Amino acid sequence: MDHNDETKATLQAQQPIPYGMQGLVAQQPPAQNWMPIPQVSGCPPGLEYLTQLDQVLIHQQIELLEVITDFETQNRYMLKNSLGQQCYYAHEESDLCMRLCCKNARGFVMHIDDNTGKEVIRLTREFKCCAGCCWCANTDHCAFMVNVESPVGNPIGQIRQDHYLWTPYFNILDANGEQIFKIKGPCCICTGPCCPNDVPFDIHPKDTSNPPIGRIAKQYGGFLREAYTKATNFSVSFPMDLDVKMKAVLIGATFLFDMMYFEQQKNNNG
Repeated sequence: MDHNDETKATLQAQQPIPYGMQGLVAQQPPAQNWMPIPQVSGCPPGLEYLTQLDQVLIHQQIELLEVITDFETQNRYMLKNSLGQQCYYAHEESDLCMRLCCKNARGFVMHIDDNTGKEVIRLTREFKCCAGCCWCANTDHCAFMVNVESPVGNPIGQIRQDHYLWTPYFNILDANGEQIFKIKGPCCICTGPCCPNDVPFDIHPKDTSNPPIGRIAKQYGGFLREAYTKATNFSVSFPMDLDVKMKAVLIGATFLFDMMYFEQQKNNNG
């Protein structure tokens, strides 16, 4: 084991086990194929990877305890480039009672670490009683929102559920609260042999009258994965020259969509 591997292993061992899951949830597994960190000047620390990417693949890890017992565990994800090299690792922090009682409406903090184990992006969604109704999402206390920080403590943007009647919409805001993108989701989120393989969330500049510049897509994982687990696969595509902060916010939107639409008891989309 070389010095970098020893440092990585030490950092992983030092990470605290999230509240309520001591002894149950494994910590970050050793990475087998990390993407080299690009040497970029003037980039927010930890977001250097994103300067080289126009697509990120997000793979949720299957939790054996959850599959066998239906016990709601904290989600973990690997974020990779199109070559399969891992660039980030994400792990959820949430309260056990909230996971069991509130399911996909729970509040959570998503920690996104780089290949040294350092947290470089943090996503926060506060719990809101009765939030999530699309017809009432024109008010803040009824809309789901995720705040994005990078580095931790420095807000860079927000994902906000928008008011809609049928087709879901979300606004992507920058650190000043200015709308940069609008995301249009599908009317139907089902996947399977009789449905489209991907569930698309198209990224439009400010409003949907403009052609999309990117897409967040939930990918069909196969019958067994879809029928017996809640583990999901996503792809996020955006322009290569997009500001890395907005790339990070769009990645954050993926976790909101996963929680809202696909974090359900035994994925029944198969």
